[in-house]
Amino acid sequence: MKLIDIDKWQEIFLTLKKNKLRTFFTAFGVFWGIFMLVVMLGSGKGLKDAAYSGLGKLATNSVFINPARTSISYKGFPKGRLYSFNNEDTKVLLERVKEIKYLAPRTMGFGNPVNNVVRDEKVGSFNVMGDYPATNFINPMQFVYGRFINDTDIEENRKVATIGYRVYEEMFNKDEDPIGQYLRINGVYFKVVGVFKSYRASNNGGEFDNQVIYLPLTTTQKTFNLGNEVSAGYAITAQDGISASLVETKVKAILRDRHNIHPDDERAFDGFNLEREFKQFELLFNGIDGLIWIVGIGTLFAGVIGVSNIMVIVVKERTKEFGIKRAVGATPIKIIIQVVQESVFLTTIAGYVGLSLGVGLLELISYAITKSGADTEMFSNPSIDFNKAITALILLIISGIFAGLIPAKRAVKIKPIEALHDE
Repeated sequence: MKLIDIDKWQEIFLTLKKNKLRTFFTAFGVFWGIFMLVVMLGSGKGLKDAAYSGLGKLATNSVFINPARTSISYKGFPKGRLYSFNNEDTKVLLERVKEIKYLAPRTMGFGNPVNNVVRDEKVGSFNVMGDYPATNFINPMQFVYGRFINDTDIEENRKVATIGYRVYEEMFNKDEDPIGQYLRINGVYFKVVGVFKSYRASNNGGEFDNQVIYLPLTTTQKTFNLGNEVSAGYAITAQDGISASLVETKVKAILRDRHNIHPDDERAFDGFNLEREFKQFELLFNGIDGLIWIVGIGTLFAGVIGVSNIMVIVVKERTKEFGIKRAVGATPIKIIIQVVQESVFLTTIAGYVGLSLGVGLLELISYAITKSGADTEMFSNPSIDFNKAITALILLIISGIFAGLIPAKRAVKIKPIEALHDE
């Protein structure tokens, strides 16, 4: 039996047109199921994209370790002791923990943070960090002017600064080129070599980033008499394929040993493991995705069951027709194919319309969000993955086949003699 059979297709169209209202409501169930599945999947992706974009380009296999107060007395040292990392710690970590890809020691908290930055008549209060170039690999920035601090700045103790965009807006005139200009920071002049914008969302660290002034760590330590302190701890990224948790364990073990911290004293360190947080994030959205599929498929199956029920009624109405076909030699498989073909056609057309309108609605929402300039920190770029769309279509076709099998088997059981006498 050929699928491209004009007579068969005309017969299908005539059957569907015979009761337009019934056909419409039957198709609507399938349409609504696939439409809602697409819209929910697209909305879930919109939430996920907004959440992930909030992290900017922050390396997700990173860990941040800061010194805190000890909570357990150890080797004669009392609990509640304050301590600080130092330059020697940095050297030891780089030598002994080969799983480290990037390590950025940081220091801050020197001077009075109130009105600590001056340029001509302009005064501002900003966060000043002594840092390493590796920071820009762990938390990449988008540069508007110039560059980030580099290795030469560290080695030569240069008095240079890379500033956040908020600092630039307050300390410079609009469209003024800041490169080569000077800012007086805590009474010391630093030359501006770069201006950046954070990739992170403002409510997820972006606002803080844009108000930071980065200075070379070595310059900061010497200029402000900080000795060899690394008071703000370490930002660390693991080598590709290496767990950040493994790096965290090794680093903390070394730091405990060097600073006489009890092996069980977890409160002696602040910070967080971004890799662990990111995995929990992914687990949450995978759960949301799974829930959407369950609800969407349930709605879709409800529509498919409606198609199956209607096809049972259609088969009953066409009892004589199927009986005559059996009488003139139609094989059971031909009858089954005809009924299943009608079911698949109805579900596929309804599903395709639902899929198209669902994708169209998502594109319209995305376009409206972009054009309106609305805040996209909670919802961004709603769309459906191509593979998921294909999966939905395949699922729909398979559902159409199953929807037609039950009534098809009923049609096959019709005996020609009984069918001709059926009223």
